[in-house]
Amino acid sequence: MKFIAEIDVMPLRELLDPQGKAVLQGFKNLHLEQITDARIGKHITLHLEADSIESATEQVELACKKLLANPVIEYYEYQLHPAG
Repeated sequence: MKFIAEIDVMPLRELLDPQGKAVLQGFKNLHLEQITDARIGKHITLHLEADSIESATEQVELACKKLLANPVIEYYEYQLHPAG
């Protein structure tokens, strides 16, 4: 079976996000003061094959933990669904 994983990797909420702060300052320079916070992360789309949704979940978890996210400074969330 083919699956698609949509993964979001974001800085931990407790940590300063320098990119987000720079973007927020840019909004202020554009007189968009209504925007009060910005956090910058990564969006990753994976296409994978697995025998079951459980197997696909295991693959995505391993990819996130071992390569895509640094657990010291980031967290991740994902949605996994059948392709097609």
